[in-house]
Amino acid sequence: MSVIYDFPKQTAYGKMMPKSKIYQYASPGTRVKELFVREVDKIIWSYKLSPQTLNLSASGFVKEIQVITIYLKSMDLNIDVLRTIDKAIPSPVIFVLLANNKTRYSAAYKRRNEADRSKWVVSEYFSSQWMKKDKQRQPLPIALNLKTLYETLIKNFISIKPIPGESMEVFIARVEKIGMKKREAEKLQAKIRKTKQYNRKVELHTELGSLKKEIKALSR
Repeated sequence: MSVIYDFPKQTAYGKMMPKSKIYQYASPGTRVKELFVREVDKIIWSYKLSPQTLNLSASGFVKEIQVITIYLKSMDLNIDVLRTIDKAIPSPVIFVLLANNKTRYSAAYKRRNEADRSKWVVSEYFSSQWMKKDKQRQPLPIALNLKTLYETLIKNFISIKPIPGESMEVFIARVEKIGMKKREAEKLQAKIRKTKQYNRKVELHTELGSLKKEIKALSR
């Protein structure tokens, strides 16, 4: 995705989020607090996408979508920073990352836990490419309700496309499985490069071939 969204003016919130408030609600450990200090300049609660501000009805677990802008000290960001902010906010979040006059979006698919409605299930994080922040902006995707808008935004950050009729939960699970298989393939390739024994190398190549077939089938 290479689109920068023009969030409607009426959705603007523009409140500073002190790191101390995030710590209060998410209770991160020392390592994560150090990541915030090292990587994050400031955090702004930029927009609230809600029935009151966007004229879209709430649907399912999506009562509001929060848009959080993170001004970074460099283009490096540990994913645990996003997880911590997500933990502190009890609703779906879209992150806008800014660094070196560039911007990108990042988000996990965040939904209510079916077994315990007070808890949230958070997927792995998906990101757009880095874009020049002065690029021409485009309107938000057309959607029937906030849940549809949220799911469309998340899908736009993922290079793999949904299968017609595939639910969002099944789609995300498939994408996560592809990511896991790709990481396994990378480890295998590294092992192949280090292996000297011919027979073992052949075995590993066979295993890698099977993994690549799985990835291709999942990516259909």
